[in-house]
Amino acid sequence: MDIYILKSCDTCRKAVKWLEAENIKAEIFDIRTNGISEQTISAAIASLGWETVLNRRSTSWRSLAQDKKLDINNEKALALIVENPTLMKRPLFVSGQEYVAGFDKAAQEALKSKS
Repeated sequence: MDIYILKSCDTCRKAVKWLEAENIKAEIFDIRTNGISEQTISAAIASLGWETVLNRRSTSWRSLAQDKKLDINNEKALALIVENPTLMKRPLFVSGQEYVAGFDKAAQEALKSKS
C-alpha cells in the first residue's frame, strides 16, 4: 500500500500512526517532497470521483482565484491537483487499483479489509 501525505498535516500524521499500530505496511510519500503522478491522481478521480479527491475545504482551495473554482469536472480537478498537489484530499491510500481518500472511521474499516 502507498500513502500520499503532507508531513505537516495532523490527519496524515494520525493516519501514519494508525497504520503502524495496525501493523499495516505502507510506503509513505510526502507530496511536497516526492510529488504525486498525474496517473495516480487520474486513477483516484476515476475510482472515487473528483468530489472526493479534490479537497474544497483546504486553505489551498480558498486561496484559488474564483474563476478556477467554477465548472469543476474530472479534467479540471485533475489539472488543479497536478498544478497544486495540496488541493488533494489527504491522506490518499493506494492499494493496487483501490483508493481511499481521507482518514475517518469508514476509511479505517476499508483499509483494514485491504490489509
